[in-house]
Amino acid sequence: MTDMFEDPVKQQVWATLRALNDAWTQGNPDDLRDYFHQDMVAIAATERRRLEGREACVAGWKGFVQAAKIHTWRELAPDIRLHGNTAIVTYYYEISFDMGGSAIETGGRDLFVFVKENGRWWAVADQFSNYPG
Repeated sequence: MTDMFEDPVKQQVWATLRALNDAWTQGNPDDLRDYFHQDMVAIAATERRRLEGREACVAGWKGFVQAAKIHTWRELAPDIRLHGNTAIVTYYYEISFDMGGSAIETGGRDLFVFVKENGRWWAVADQFSNYPG
């Protein structure tokens, strides 16, 4: 993996985010337990209510992975803001997948919040959505 950030702390956060996304986009959503904090919360574009807790979030991502055949995933233009033991990560994404007999190519934006506990970064919140219109 090429370093994207000169700041080693930002690079550590980015490496965690990349590993998290590799887990589900490469068909291993159960591995998200290694990245999602036990108190993780997520606002997903396809869910009316927020997902609360690690297991609910893993189940949400797993449901998508089981329903779709992912072909490509890319993160674009990442930005990381550090605030003590908290990191805010934003980026744009592109994804292509098959679902329900249709080939879908779309993109959007994602915002993760990470907290450093016991020497490692954990995702504690996520909100993602497709680009408007």
